[in-house]
Amino acid sequence: MKSEFKKAFIFDLDGVIVDTAKYHFLAWKNLAESLDILFSEEENEQLKGVSRVKSLEKILKWGNKTISEEKFNNLMTKKNEEYLSYVDAMSKEDILPGVLETLNYLKENDYPIALGSASKNARRILNKVELYSYFEYIVDGNEVSKAKPDPEVFLKGCELLAVEPQHSIVFEDSQAGIQAANNAHMTSVGIGDESVLSEADFNFKSFSEISEDVLKTLINFKK
Repeated sequence: MKSEFKKAFIFDLDGVIVDTAKYHFLAWKNLAESLDILFSEEENEQLKGVSRVKSLEKILKWGNKTISEEKFNNLMTKKNEEYLSYVDAMSKEDILPGVLETLNYLKENDYPIALGSASKNARRILNKVELYSYFEYIVDGNEVSKAKPDPEVFLKGCELLAVEPQHSIVFEDSQAGIQAANNAHMTSVGIGDESVLSEADFNFKSFSEISEDVLKTLINFKK
């Protein structure tokens, strides 16, 4: 039976809990350059919250390139291997400022917490930074077929937490992620550049700006 009262919290991973975006950028940049395609941080911004397949499709389109299915798959594997080499060097020092304090407050006050990420490496990353135990459920790229702004990943999180979408609060750093939360009628909280995340219900540069009073405001907010 779904709770009508207790608010639930769903966190994106990359750019919200840890800054793995820089590792994605390096790996995608190297891949793009191997195909003689220019790749900047602006392009990388457009890949946030997007699956690996869709990301490579976008890069090929930007470069007006066509490659075989075999090369496509080989490039995806190579990109992931390079990315994971960075991930495997991560530790709890890579947790973004203010995140741990927020998670501790929510845990201490018995708020349900889930992860909703397009990353297929979410569990590996959470283990590396020693945050795995904070999440009751993890929904990642291995369990969803629709990319954000489709809300599938967040709706699955709600279902597992037994909380209605309108009683859920989502932390996101991408425009597609904010749109996904809004599409599911969840409270959307943008972490990062407000001009990029202007569709969010609330905006903060980082979790360092999210105090206990702010969390109480989010909990009491009705969309």
